[in-house]
Amino acid sequence: MSARLQLVWFRSDLRVYDNAALVQAMSQGPTLAIFIACPDSWQQHDMAPIKQDLIRRRALALQQELAELQVPLLLAEGSDYEAVQDIFRALVPLGIGCVYSELEYELREQQRDQQLQAWLTEQGIDWWQCDRQTAFTPGRFVNGSGSMYQVFTPFKKRWLQALAEQELTVLPKPKPQQKMELALPQLPVFQPGNGSSKDWSVDSEELLQQLRDYCQSRVQLYKKQRDFPALDATSRLSPYLAVGALSVRQCIRRLQLEAGNAIWQAESGAAVWLSELIWRDFYKHVLVAWPELIKHQPFQKDTTAIRWRNDKTLFAAWCAGQTGYPLVDAAMRQLNQTGWMHNRLRMVVASFLVKDLHIDWRWGERYFMRQLIDGDFAANNGGWQWAASTGTDAAPYFRIFNPITQSERFDPKGHFIRNWLPELAAVPDAAIHWPHKLTNRNQYPAPVVDHAKARATTLELFQQARQQAGEGL
Repeated sequence: MSARLQLVWFRSDLRVYDNAALVQAMSQGPTLAIFIACPDSWQQHDMAPIKQDLIRRRALALQQELAELQVPLLLAEGSDYEAVQDIFRALVPLGIGCVYSELEYELREQQRDQQLQAWLTEQGIDWWQCDRQTAFTPGRFVNGSGSMYQVFTPFKKRWLQALAEQELTVLPKPKPQQKMELALPQLPVFQPGNGSSKDWSVDSEELLQQLRDYCQSRVQLYKKQRDFPALDATSRLSPYLAVGALSVRQCIRRLQLEAGNAIWQAESGAAVWLSELIWRDFYKHVLVAWPELIKHQPFQKDTTAIRWRNDKTLFAAWCAGQTGYPLVDAAMRQLNQTGWMHNRLRMVVASFLVKDLHIDWRWGERYFMRQLIDGDFAANNGGWQWAASTGTDAAPYFRIFNPITQSERFDPKGHFIRNWLPELAAVPDAAIHWPHKLTNRNQYPAPVVDHAKARATTLELFQQARQQAGEGL
């Protein structure tokens, strides 16, 4: 055991369960922890205010949970990543021997860590990092040519093979250490947040129970019900994965324990939910393999030639949920009012922005990040590029969601639409998906585009881009 102090730097792993950095530090000696809020850097990442609030609330809850382990958690306000080194400098007199943290994949975070690593080395302080953002470390699964998979299906096959061959370990919460008497430095005061995420619990035990309950009693219906936004059929755990209050390993292991062999039955709810977790891993693996994606570059290079119309008036209507397409508008209002959107609807509204309004997918990607409580760059970028037919394993450009038929199929009685569009509350079921034939629509806006014409324009835009790319060879 080292006589020097161990320091855990919490970042995107705000949990006491399945936290390799915390376990490793406490196994080596007396441990102190720190979390540094960096709102200016968060703003540069377009992090939604509601997600920032969730992080702050979770950090305060984590402080209490670590106190039960006799691990002091210092909470500091660092403005931006440039302030991190100054805060660490204030901790050096405590006798820090080693820093422990979980690896982060994004470019700015990598640059921050490289600078801090050089400084820590100068101070004679070690840095131990673990890579547990995903179930299996990025780079593990490659195709025959030694490259990361660009298509999800073969990646999933290899991922499932690895799961069958290797039991995922979920680390327990460490046992309490002996109480320490430390003269802690004065750090910039941590701000508690604005409470905008108050409808989302931040208590570890409650989150674990939510995970257990879902895997025990509701996941069986996931395949049948997951596409119907009026039903409470999804786990709603994505915000906790996004901030690291839960790990993907915890979700997978709990699913294995509760669902058993059902996870290997392709048509079961458990298998389909597991597939969604694999998609999350896939996009993180993709980001590590192609880091230029962090700069919002399309994966399919020929799509850079697409001449997006980028009409600001149409974009504003989409953002506000005023397009005249009820399912699209209801989904956008759900996002604006709650910071969350049903997964099926994320695909519908993304397709509508790109392939009906002909607006650059990056506009929507950024707007989502500015609103979503579960905003995660890899998943958000991957999802938008999929919808825009510009990414890995992207939907073919000629596959274009019809927002009316999507509405008829997945909200047949209009329950979801009426919940978010009160001006259509009295519209009968037969007209709820397209109320424009009614003489009295209660001020609901006329459709901003004609879907059939917009679809034809989309095909033309993509065909022109493909032709241009071919001419440039």
